[in-house]
Amino acid sequence: MLPKNMSNARILSFGYDASVTAFFGRTSSDTILQHAHTLVAELVADRQLEGAMNRPIIFICHSLGGIVVKRALAYSASRTSKMIQHLHSVFVSTYAVLFLGTPHQGSDKAKLASTGRKVIDAMVPSKVLDSDGKLLEALQQGSETLQNITDMFAPLMKNFRIYFFWEQQKTDLGTTFKYVVKEYSAAPILDDTERAGLPYDHRNMCRFESRTAPGYRLVVAALMTYALNAPDTITQRWANATVMLKAKRAAEAAELMQ
Repeated sequence: MLPKNMSNARILSFGYDASVTAFFGRTSSDTILQHAHTLVAELVADRQLEGAMNRPIIFICHSLGGIVVKRALAYSASRTSKMIQHLHSVFVSTYAVLFLGTPHQGSDKAKLASTGRKVIDAMVPSKVLDSDGKLLEALQQGSETLQNITDMFAPLMKNFRIYFFWEQQKTDLGTTFKYVVKEYSAAPILDDTERAGLPYDHRNMCRFESRTAPGYRLVVAALMTYALNAPDTITQRWANATVMLKAKRAAEAAELMQ
């Protein structure tokens, strides 16, 4: 459906499989970083092959995918040394991020204790395992893993247009219906960000059946606005980044001469 509204857009998808360890296991930060590395590497490779290195990027993230994107942008922002500065291009080119049901502040501890397995099934890919229960710990309110990633991302937010979406219907968890990610966690109230609810449960809030489906026009209108405004901003950002990187290379050369 989206190509009909945005015919000039390149639409890519990224999937991750964390079946080797629990997604938020004992090495949860390392696991997320691996997904972030792969996302940046694959996106840079595709853009290099397609001659699209400087095109604006708009991320649309569902659930834990938003955590991976936040970590990926923090990683890309720090890649400015000579041999890997091409990885910095993802950060430079990103104009906006739409978060659909991303648990920025975790989920309710009591709810996880009673319906944890069903909550995990609703939030992560079906291949993800949680054999030692560490995922439940990381998804709880106050999770150190989530907080660390938020702390990395927070200073970067001023560079992007941000739109938070939360689920307005409860998800069937087998024996009960509950919100998987509550509004306060999915859509924190922050300056210079947008927020709205979508009339779906957590699983289906990113699945629109038609162009007239509730919420579809809301999301697409935001995408179209961002796509219209992005080129000028990203062109200027690339100009600034080029100057910054040249200055870093000159400073490194001067240091070697000393």
